[in-house]
Amino acid sequence: MPLEGVRVLDLSRVIAGPFCTQLLADYGAEVIKVEDRQGGDPSRRQGPLINGTGSLFYLVNRNKKSLAIDLKQDSGKEILRSLVREADVLIEQFRPGVMDKLGLGYESLKKENPRLIYCSLSGYGQTGPMSTAPSHDLNFQSLSGMAVLNGLPGEIPLVPPVTLMAMAGGSLYAFAAIMMALFQRTSTGEGQYCDVAIMDGTVSLTVQLLADRAGWGRLPRRGEGVYAGGFACYNIYATGDGGYVSLAAAEDKFWKEFCTEMGYPEYPAAQWDPAQQEIIKQRVQEYFLTRTRSEWEEHFSPSDICFSPLLDLDEMCQHPQVAARGMINRLEDFAGPGQDLCLTGLPVKMSSGPSQVKTSWAALGEQSEEILRGLGYDEGDIARLREQKVI
Repeated sequence: MPLEGVRVLDLSRVIAGPFCTQLLADYGAEVIKVEDRQGGDPSRRQGPLINGTGSLFYLVNRNKKSLAIDLKQDSGKEILRSLVREADVLIEQFRPGVMDKLGLGYESLKKENPRLIYCSLSGYGQTGPMSTAPSHDLNFQSLSGMAVLNGLPGEIPLVPPVTLMAMAGGSLYAFAAIMMALFQRTSTGEGQYCDVAIMDGTVSLTVQLLADRAGWGRLPRRGEGVYAGGFACYNIYATGDGGYVSLAAAEDKFWKEFCTEMGYPEYPAAQWDPAQQEIIKQRVQEYFLTRTRSEWEEHFSPSDICFSPLLDLDEMCQHPQVAARGMINRLEDFAGPGQDLCLTGLPVKMSSGPSQVKTSWAALGEQSEEILRGLGYDEGDIARLREQKVI
């Protein structure tokens, strides 16, 4: 596997860091989830629950080992230092300064292992006036200029349905940083420190909004942008049965084909004319109300116009394209009779780099003794650590 032989110490929690390390594990890395011995990762108990464990935990923590230790005790710190000497990557998700206060910051740990790649994934990064501020995904979207544009004109902005910035702006950038550092280490022989901020990643994803700002010569307004519902060619429409479909005919050839099919050959010339969009959207909506969602899907399946039905999650999990790419792994009756658990598959397919989805999850501290034995601790040492409540 691509990352076979790479050992990762995962001190992150909830979603941003764990999603990153799950990708590392899926592609072959050995991931040791270092958790607090009292409760562990908060996602283990964050509702909704499946058999007493948070459902989110199952979605971002497969194929990892769990070591539960108290890092506030010297014995716990020494365990981590021993692991660092044999590790390739450490990722942590505490607020800036926390690891330094514990004596486990990068400058300290690189003395133990100069080849260590140390990734700090935080909300606002290690520098700047907001570096230690608490934050969640909605905060990043709010500060980036995204949230104010989410919704319809004249209405309160909508709360996004998923914490996309934590994953796209955090998890994936942390994954990229670790991969780049591992690659650079092959030539330098040295590790390095990676400062990954979700806010930085979020800002980098505003390229389309910034392009609109520059192109229109004014701030984008809610519901008026090219990709925000302001134009008929790129929009969502209701169907006759109460369903919805999306039309994403942004290229002129797609839009021309759709307008010809709809019976309005004059509309292609007005594709980007803001003054005509409301009447065109009204005509398109009237057109889509004449049939059901499934009828439109069948009608446009042979066409080349970027048309899709709006699916719910169950429909998505059963979609032929999703199935063909192995993007949903269904565990039947996982949460009880008839209650399946659908896990996402591997997003990158490699011709010479196999990967696999392993459906195993470690209980809190399940591999603690195994890991300690591998570090040279004997049964007496382990018993003392348990008595001292270090593990």
